[in-house]
Amino acid sequence: MTWIWTNAPALPVVLLLPAAIIIPLAALIDRRLARALALAASLAAVALGILNLVRVLADGPVRYFMGGWPPPIGIEYVLDPLSAFVILVVNAIGFLVLLHAGTPVARELPEAGQQVPYYAVAVLMLCGFNGIVVTGDFFNLYVWLEISSLSLYGLIAVGGRKAPVAAFRYLILGTIGACFYLLGLGFLFTMTGTLNMADLKAILPAVSAEPAVAVGLGLIVAGMGLKMALFPLHGWLPDAYTYAPSASSALIAPLGTKVGAYVLIRILFFVFGVGAAAKAFPLTTVVGWLAAGGILYGSVMAMAQRELKRMLAYSSIAQVGYIGLGIGLANPLGLIGAILHVMNHAAMKGLLFLVAGNFRTVLGHSDIARLDGSARRRMPWTTAAFAVGALSMIGIPPLAGFFSKWYLALGAVARKQWVFLAVILVSSLLNAVYFFRVLERVYLVKPDAEEDAPRTEVTASMRIPVLILAAALVLLGVLNAAIVKGVLAKVAAAALF
Repeated sequence: MTWIWTNAPALPVVLLLPAAIIIPLAALIDRRLARALALAASLAAVALGILNLVRVLADGPVRYFMGGWPPPIGIEYVLDPLSAFVILVVNAIGFLVLLHAGTPVARELPEAGQQVPYYAVAVLMLCGFNGIVVTGDFFNLYVWLEISSLSLYGLIAVGGRKAPVAAFRYLILGTIGACFYLLGLGFLFTMTGTLNMADLKAILPAVSAEPAVAVGLGLIVAGMGLKMALFPLHGWLPDAYTYAPSASSALIAPLGTKVGAYVLIRILFFVFGVGAAAKAFPLTTVVGWLAAGGILYGSVMAMAQRELKRMLAYSSIAQVGYIGLGIGLANPLGLIGAILHVMNHAAMKGLLFLVAGNFRTVLGHSDIARLDGSARRRMPWTTAAFAVGALSMIGIPPLAGFFSKWYLALGAVARKQWVFLAVILVSSLLNAVYFFRVLERVYLVKPDAEEDAPRTEVTASMRIPVLILAAALVLLGVLNAAIVKGVLAKVAAAALF
């Protein structure tokens, strides 16, 4: 137990990386081992995430030197309230999606050569996300960023006929984003001589006025803005989410863009500091206005969609905008709202994409125009969970989605950013339009056939994760004050004071 406690910051990465390698080998013995090992590894990562968060809240930030080599020579892993919180969110959502994935993967990826790689690549992606969040080294972050990105491309490409094209488009744009990040890192390394985040933070005051620092920061923010699909750098997202297999969409949509947002928060608030970043260039202001445009654009485009997954894809652009808006406000309430929305949106969008997968499994489609009351009769638990997720996305209290919007609204008022406040209010109304359209068809439109449709609810492995996430949206809403006070207030204090 002492060994686990000592090495807990690195254990999620150390556990998930070998698991991704072992899964294909174990599947040579029995294909069922692929999913079993993926679930075991992700569940262990959840347990370690809980342990790490409890440890950080009790004892303060933890620094871990890989291989015992201290920085700047070695790679440092850092656990603080922000990284421990985000790691737990990533691993918890990842586990629930993998638990749900059994039937959708078997149905949408019928070939044996696709199912086993799916689980291996999914675990590798989770490993990359864990590495991105926990590392305290800029170049190590780039390595994990590439590992997770390559995994994302693969998870998208195994879908239907249009999926490889969507994956290729994402590959091109993702590579451009990674190049921006790496070029920016080169500028910063030239000026500071270090890649360790803590060392770079200490050196920056002496060189912050140099143009190369401003260029480097701008390139990094542009690269990560593309990774998090910040408007107008969102072009890869709609097709990627729509044409990926259901199990891939449910894994990528809640997590991929949130990790990019985490990196942006880490760099702007914890390494540069918003004051120093503003001296170089008003980046937080630019991020805030771009995010406001993305909120409106994504909401309007979601209203125009006729397919549920594509509607959720455009909705994700708007939801990422809420996180960017909180970053742009650059005050404690706005930052709390942004980080809270990282968690809330991960749960909400994970739930809604899982429901879309359930619809495709039972009904054979997720076309909004073809939904009617038979879906509710056949899948009462799934449609009830969808209603909870939709109401949370709109921002109905006491569901979780309300509170992140509430903190963002308070942050906008504190900054006297009335345009941002109006954007939050208008987007909630637009959310209501496109989500109530689906709820209307499921609960109010009578099916063409008068006879009662047989009840064919999805299997327990698909139903339980959906119900857990629906219950979590209620619980997270009820406990939001404790989460903010116990975790996020500490994050905001460290970032802004």
